[in-house]
Amino acid sequence: MTATSSAASNALNLTKPVVLVGLMGAGKSTIGRRLATVLGLSFIDSDQEIVEAAGCSISDIFEMYGEDIFRDLEKRVLARLISSEPCVIATGGGAFIQNDIREAIAQKAISVWLRADLDVLVERVSRRDTRPLLRTGDKGDILAKLMEDRYPIYATADITIDSNAGSHESVVDDIMESLKNISHA
Repeated sequence: MTATSSAASNALNLTKPVVLVGLMGAGKSTIGRRLATVLGLSFIDSDQEIVEAAGCSISDIFEMYGEDIFRDLEKRVLARLISSEPCVIATGGGAFIQNDIREAIAQKAISVWLRADLDVLVERVSRRDTRPLLRTGDKGDILAKLMEDRYPIYATADITIDSNAGSHESVVDDIMESLKNISHA
């Protein structure tokens, strides 16, 4: 941990995890790693934790067991993660949609919604073919439907940050500023 990042996390007085929520392609993992570095905290990708717990990929979990089993595993993994010391956690796009998970995050963490426009999300998710929910049709149509369903729920997060075409550093700066405002409220 650098002196600057240590000072950043100490100045913010974070006592609980920061949980990044939003649709796939919003930048939760990329921004999360950078935010964790600035704060001098560990970064945890909940999807990677699920893969390790299940011993297979998320695509395989969906194929072999279905979405309900995946969501149950996701809930158990996130309950463990948000009960930990301060860290930065990137969640899967559907995690915050679940009432139980959203309520637990509200009690034990600070939620940050990384909001992005449809064209940005489509461009980002088109770079890799690893997203089970996007394999059944047009990516733009699927994401537009997910935005319609999920954006009102994501809007209940503690902090909303636009994660469009700007630099990762500016998004991290925006999160840091919002975290300062919350920790001093």
